[in-house]
Amino acid sequence: MSLLTIYSDNSLSNASVFTSFDDIEHQLKAIGVQFERWSAQKVLPEKASNDDVLDAYSDSIDRLKQQFGFQTADVITLDTSHPDKTAMREKFLNEHTHSEFEVRFFVDGRGLFYLHVNDNVYGVLCEKGDLISVPADVTHWFDMGEHPHLACIRLFTNPEGWVANFTDSDIASHFPTLDAIQGELSA
Repeated sequence: MSLLTIYSDNSLSNASVFTSFDDIEHQLKAIGVQFERWSAQKVLPEKASNDDVLDAYSDSIDRLKQQFGFQTADVITLDTSHPDKTAMREKFLNEHTHSEFEVRFFVDGRGLFYLHVNDNVYGVLCEKGDLISVPADVTHWFDMGEHPHLACIRLFTNPEGWVANFTDSDIASHFPTLDAIQGELSA
């Protein structure tokens, strides 16, 4: 289940929670964030290659490339066996910005984006089928959890790929992790 929690940037109390796609899309659109649901055009094989994944979603990818001028798309897969999972998680958990859109489509698994906009923090739990597009220069961070399980299509206008500008803020440490949110949802 996709989930949006809107917090004040200085308090976890009195948060607003949204679970319906329409409500999440509406709330995020108000801050310039695109949130969509995609379906594959083809059934993916169990051990799908990156090319299989990109081909299965080619219509949606091509639409975004035309809409925003994206030059490249790739697939990143992370699971508990990835040797750099801890270092990657720590890097993504630090608040940062990008000079371009950060676009992620969740082919599988889940992840938690936090967007720090004005005086609010938007926690967006994305799951299989969700696309989120974080506008350029929006401060944010991402948690893939201690035991990551995700496959995402990433789209870039910058040929260098993922380039972050870290804010050196500790705000991310004050908000629930993906593991904490998953624990609350399963309780």
